[in-house]
Amino acid sequence: MLARSPELFQYAGTVLLHDLVAVSAAVRATRSRNEKISLLAATLRRLDPEEAAIGIAYLSGHPPQERLGVGFATLNTVRVAPAADPSLQILEVDDLFQTLATTSGAGAQAQRTAILAELYAEATAVEQEYLTGLILRNLRQGALDGIMADAVAVALDVEPHRVRRAAMLSGDLAGMAAQVLAQGPAALTAYGLTVLTPVQAMLAGTAGSPAEAIERSGTAVVDVKVDGARIQVHRRGDDVAVFSRNLRDITARVPEIVAVARRVPADPFILDGEAVLLDAAGRPEPFQDSMSRFGRAAAEPTRDLTPLFFDLLHIEGADLIDVALTERREHLLRALPRDMLVASLVTSSPDEAESFFADAIDAGFEGVVVKAADGRYEAGRRGSSWLKVKPEHTLDLVVLAAEWGSGRRRGLLSNLHLGARDPASGDFIMLGKTFKGLTDEMLAWQTGHFLGLEVGRTGRIVHVRPDTVYEIAFDGVQRSRRYAGGVALRFARVKRHRSDKTAADADTIETVRGFLRG
Repeated sequence: MLARSPELFQYAGTVLLHDLVAVSAAVRATRSRNEKISLLAATLRRLDPEEAAIGIAYLSGHPPQERLGVGFATLNTVRVAPAADPSLQILEVDDLFQTLATTSGAGAQAQRTAILAELYAEATAVEQEYLTGLILRNLRQGALDGIMADAVAVALDVEPHRVRRAAMLSGDLAGMAAQVLAQGPAALTAYGLTVLTPVQAMLAGTAGSPAEAIERSGTAVVDVKVDGARIQVHRRGDDVAVFSRNLRDITARVPEIVAVARRVPADPFILDGEAVLLDAAGRPEPFQDSMSRFGRAAAEPTRDLTPLFFDLLHIEGADLIDVALTERREHLLRALPRDMLVASLVTSSPDEAESFFADAIDAGFEGVVVKAADGRYEAGRRGSSWLKVKPEHTLDLVVLAAEWGSGRRRGLLSNLHLGARDPASGDFIMLGKTFKGLTDEMLAWQTGHFLGLEVGRTGRIVHVRPDTVYEIAFDGVQRSRRYAGGVALRFARVKRHRSDKTAADADTIETVRGFLRG
């Protein structure tokens, strides 16, 4: 544990924004994960209970409010001389952010500009820069949720897995951490599965083939990989809630799934699965069609989504996340009819897994997910016990910038700068550019979308807040001295916009390097 640095904490009492800015700079300046954790843990120990959730959110790179209604264009109109000395308290900043988030109606834009001018007038130059990065969610200070969770564990002097588990089950790291910092480690035991409260989804790593995945997993459950929208379905009595991958309540959008949930005899339960459009032959329709239907306010009579489930987290009072997949699967098979389940195979044979994979592709599915039979449900984590296999190489990458096109693409943002996530630094590392695979419809959409995320320009390049994830197909990865990560994609092309994923879900630079040969 690092000793508290006096220069980082010049003020007693309520924490000033200046304090967090200094800590953020210190965290950003080191690449050592342990040192980042130590700096953050020392800060967390100093926060009062009412400050903790705010401070944790700011040091994680975002305000607690989901949307502030402020973008680059609005911030660019706020030109206020900085204050000479720091005086802003983080509670004051949070109050103003809350006002920004709740301002609406006629004249809202002018009101937001006035609020920002008031805020920036009280901020020093370095605080103004920090606030801009915070509002645009572009701080890149290297304190992602995983590092922050470990810092909370150090501050509490408990095992990191206890904090990670509580964060995953609560779905709110900042809120959870604030509570346990105020009440002590015993408060961690209060976090468990609660029906009708979403839990973060378990994620899959990547394997090159079914045989490779079986070799790594041993005996496994091999599920067909459905190319739809991830859903989590909760039911208690007549109450049903359906949540998206990002834990948003989308119950009102999918009445057909609610109806299916109410037909299940078991009660209560929490199911994990996918929602997909199927054609008359039972084959999945294109991902974009499923996502288009998923985003609508009400079902069309002839375009109902079909839920296909592959996991069961809770059944009739029993939590199942800490038991082996084979036991969860037994409960799932008893609770649901086969037409509500993804097709699956239990095997330890690479040949059987390869054959099942080929059948899944022939049936129009995306591939398979090979799941270790003894694996637990690791909510919110991308572990090695789930391995997805697709017939081509793809990565989920973040768009860092886009370039204005030329010729028939003049006036449109075209060439995309692609980045992978670096868990150690919290930054995104560029891997190359591509304009291939972009349809006219996508070009028109992304031009408006990225201008709304703009954080600056360099010539023809529009730099954007790294929020947007695209699925990128590629032929291979090669070593490169041009990019900081030392690797570049070969023949990259856009497959689709992953509207269901956030930047935190993007693939890591280590995953990319894993595709290098030799």
